[in-house]
Amino acid sequence: MGMKDQFNEKSEELRNRAQDAMSGSKDETQERGSQDREQASERSNDLRDETERTTQEQQDRFNQDYES
Repeated sequence: MGMKDQFNEKSEELRNRAQDAMSGSKDETQERGSQDREQASERSNDLRDETERTTQEQQDRFNQDYES
């Protein structure tokens, strides 16, 4: 095997490793993005529930004051 063949072989190996690394980081980035969206959705739902609870409490207090 000549030096040119060794160089080409090593070049191909490095190219494949770089592509694998890029693919892995892309998958990881997509997974993190998915997790972040899921957490944001959960926080949004929690805030919505808290807002509804607070609104209902205020309405109940108003009704109680009005009835008294």
